[in-house]
Amino acid sequence: MQENFSLKPYNTFGVDAKAKYFTEVQTIEELKNAISYSKEHSLSVLFLGGGSNILLTKDFDGLVIKLSLKGIEEKDLNENEVLVTAKAGENWHEFVMYSLQKNYGGLENLSLIPGNVGTSPMQNIGAYGTEIKDIFVSCMVLDLENLEIGTFSLEECHFGYRDSIFKQKGKGRYVILEVSFKLTKKDHLIKTEYGAIKAELENSGITHPTIQDVSKAVISIRQSKLPDPKETGNAGSFFKNPTIPLVQFEELKKKFENIPGYPNGDWVKVPAGWLIEQCGWKGKQLGNVASHRLQALVIVNATGNATGKEIFDFSTEIIHSVKEKFGIELEREVNIL
Repeated sequence: MQENFSLKPYNTFGVDAKAKYFTEVQTIEELKNAISYSKEHSLSVLFLGGGSNILLTKDFDGLVIKLSLKGIEEKDLNENEVLVTAKAGENWHEFVMYSLQKNYGGLENLSLIPGNVGTSPMQNIGAYGTEIKDIFVSCMVLDLENLEIGTFSLEECHFGYRDSIFKQKGKGRYVILEVSFKLTKKDHLIKTEYGAIKAELENSGITHPTIQDVSKAVISIRQSKLPDPKETGNAGSFFKNPTIPLVQFEELKKKFENIPGYPNGDWVKVPAGWLIEQCGWKGKQLGNVASHRLQALVIVNATGNATGKEIFDFSTEIIHSVKEKFGIELEREVNIL
C-alpha cells in the first residue's frame, strides 16, 4: 500500500493526478484483501486496468487498485473451435497477437486497441466490423458487495454499442477477473469489408488474406491515423459515434449533402469524427490540449502538461459546437473521474 501516489504512468492521457492510496494486485486473494482494507477504512475504490479509457480530472481521495492478474488458458471445444481464457491484467493487443501466433481467428480486427483484457467487455470494444460480443463466451467476476466470484454469460452481459451491464445496472458492483472467448482454429471468418481494410490489403497485393494479413492491415491503418499513447497522451476515440433517428438524418442531409451515415432500421449511425471535423476542430489546439491532426475523434495531451480538467473542458467545447451546428449531442466514450 503506497500513499500520495502519482497515477501519471497509469493512464494513457499522461495526466498527473494522485491517489491517496495505491496498490497493485496479482491474485484474487490480494484483490479481496485490498477491497476488505478499503471497507475497513471507509475508502472509495478505483480499479485500473490499462488506464486507456479514463480521464482523471482530479486527485483520487481513496484507494486505487491496479489489476495485474496474468495468465492465458486454452480448451479445445471441437475440431474448429477453441475456448481461450485470459486474465484481466493481460494487455489486449498482446493477447490478440498471442491468438494470431496460434492461428486462432476472431480477434484480428481488434488489433492494436489499447487497454487490458479485463476492460474489454465493459464497453464491448469494437473496430472494423467486429465487437467483443461476436466472440465472447463468458467472464468471471468478483462481486464487490459480498466478495463472491460469479460468471456472466454472453446473454447476461447485455452488450450494446460500446455498452454492457457493467456500464449500466452492474456499474461499480463487479470487477472482471478473466474473459473467455470462442475462437476458430481453421475455418476463419475473414472480415475485410469494413473501413479501409480492403484497400489496405489491395495496396499490399493481397487477394486472399489470412487472419494475420487482416491484423497487419488493421495495425497499419490505426498507426497511420491514431497517435501512439506512449508518445502523445490520448485515450483513443474520445466520443461515441452518435445514433440518430432516420427522420433527423434525412433533414440534416438536406442541409449537409455529404453527411455520412450507416442506416440500421429507423436509426442512422453518424461518424463523430466527421461532425467534429466539420466544426473546425481537427488539428485545433487550445493551450495544452488538441484534437489530433489526422483524426478529429481523438483528443490529445499535446504538450504533455495538460490537466484532466483542461482535457474535459476542451471536450465540452467540442460537444457544444457539434450540438449547435448539427443538433446532435455527442456522448463521451471515455470514463470521467
